[in-house]
Amino acid sequence: MLHVTLRQLQVFEAVARHLSFSRAAEELHLTQPAVSMQIKQLELNVGLPLFEQIGKKIFLTDAGNEVYYYSRSIAQQLAEAEAVLGEMKGVKHGKLNISVVSTANYFAPQLLALFCQRNQNVTLSLNVINREVLINQLANNEMDLGVMGLPPDGLDIDVEPFMENPLVVIAPTSHPLARERHIQLARLAQETFIVREEGSGTRSAMERFFLQHNLTLSTGMEMSTNEAIKQAVQAGMGLGVVSIHTLTLELETNRLVVLDVESFPILRHWYVVHRKGKRLSAVALAFKEFLLQEAAQVMQTVKE
Repeated sequence: MLHVTLRQLQVFEAVARHLSFSRAAEELHLTQPAVSMQIKQLELNVGLPLFEQIGKKIFLTDAGNEVYYYSRSIAQQLAEAEAVLGEMKGVKHGKLNISVVSTANYFAPQLLALFCQRNQNVTLSLNVINREVLINQLANNEMDLGVMGLPPDGLDIDVEPFMENPLVVIAPTSHPLARERHIQLARLAQETFIVREEGSGTRSAMERFFLQHNLTLSTGMEMSTNEAIKQAVQAGMGLGVVSIHTLTLELETNRLVVLDVESFPILRHWYVVHRKGKRLSAVALAFKEFLLQEAAQVMQTVKE
């Protein structure tokens, strides 16, 4: 039977996450010797080394990786228990940990701001990350809720659509196609496209769309952000396919134009996601309901 303390697991989790004794000590407001002592006691209790040092860097051993997995799970369950018990006491505030893919960051702050205006005692953490990192967070149950455009297959998650996410073709205002109407898809095959990186939800939807229409997409450059794509398109380096939610400023200032292409926009949705069976706090449940009931209307009002 393991005789470990929650404090030991807390200290270990911080060291394992940072792979640094000093950064863990800073986060936990402890001295580095105190952190080292907790790790040594934990290793004695486990009976196996949890870290190994190579040069100036430390790495998790196989046993360390196992303990790290369980320490994170225990920490998450304790956080959920704290939230539930707080609600039973009638606590009117809470923490909300939200992760969104980078494209969703064009509208997420507005929705979160309105939610926080209505719930002023909520402490908010917003993480803007790429799709791959968000999927990893889902797999490890590291956030309350996520917002993404293309939910992954193979994960045991709860997925609900809350707002449309149309993908449109953009061009510089000087492009020959800018003033044409009912542009044939075959005409787009003659153009070069600036695309998002592999694994991006937008790129996957774009490639799937052209494949379904038996067209070969000519790609020029890959960009890791929507801002980079818009800048490249504006500079005349090619066309782009982006979410309509990313274009408010560019359309208002006539820097870019949305082309009138047959079968466009590609109709997708934004989804709110979390691990299936996760016991959401009252705050997380309230924000999820806010997204499902009001997000689309709120964003439509903003556009108008």
